[in-house]
Amino acid sequence: MSPSNTGFWTMAGCYGVAVLVGVASFLTTGQCDASCRGTDGVPGAAGPPGRDGYQGAKGEKGEPAVAAGGPVDVGILPALKGQAGSRGPQGVMGPKGYSGHLGPTGTHGAVGRPGPEGESIGHGGQLSPQQGRSAFSVIRTDNSYPPLRQVVTFQTTVVNKGQDFNAATGQFSCRVPGLYYFTFHSMAKVSVCLGILSDALGERLGFCDYNRNSDQVLSGGVVLQLRLGQKVWLESFRDQQKDPEIRDTQEKSIIFSGFLIFSASE
Repeated sequence: MSPSNTGFWTMAGCYGVAVLVGVASFLTTGQCDASCRGTDGVPGAAGPPGRDGYQGAKGEKGEPAVAAGGPVDVGILPALKGQAGSRGPQGVMGPKGYSGHLGPTGTHGAVGRPGPEGESIGHGGQLSPQQGRSAFSVIRTDNSYPPLRQVVTFQTTVVNKGQDFNAATGQFSCRVPGLYYFTFHSMAKVSVCLGILSDALGERLGFCDYNRNSDQVLSGGVVLQLRLGQKVWLESFRDQQKDPEIRDTQEKSIIFSGFLIFSASE
């Protein structure tokens, strides 16, 4: 074979080999497309919750209850209710709760009715001479022992200027504010304890006598600053008295007096 021919066959042989390799590659690629599988993808994110479904239809009414002996008569069901039990004992009171917050201010109330007509006064806001007088003196002539812890009442009125003392109730009511003097004197065959009381005093002002003589004489007095409407009265109280003395009915007398020293406007 000549050198020229040798070169031709060599090129031809190389070309043939290239064609065979291409056909083999084609066949191999076609086989993978038909039988090979790719990698699985990543799962997607969960979707939002779905909406609630529609309400279902109402079910059919159930069968009536059946007792061991047969169906129950609905007419006797109320009679089968048990009797109410007795009330249980009261429980222990719980602790006091916390104080609540102060509530808002309420609305103003309705205007009240007009008060009674006042007494006329003199010029310059001063009481007239007749209106500015107040004095009383009354006597208890009842022989019974004055009831304990009760207002002493009186049967005889000697003086009651301005009608400020009520003999039936035994109380003096201040009509003219000012400074007053009150005093009492009692006489009895037994020991007596009397006290001056007033809503102008913090406590009772008491007096007692235990001389055990045939005649017991007791006196007491006080000066008080009174405002309009304040009251003053006498009360009997028990200290060392014995029962026979409290039941005593011998002759007794109590004199109670009071008068205005000067009014608050002076």
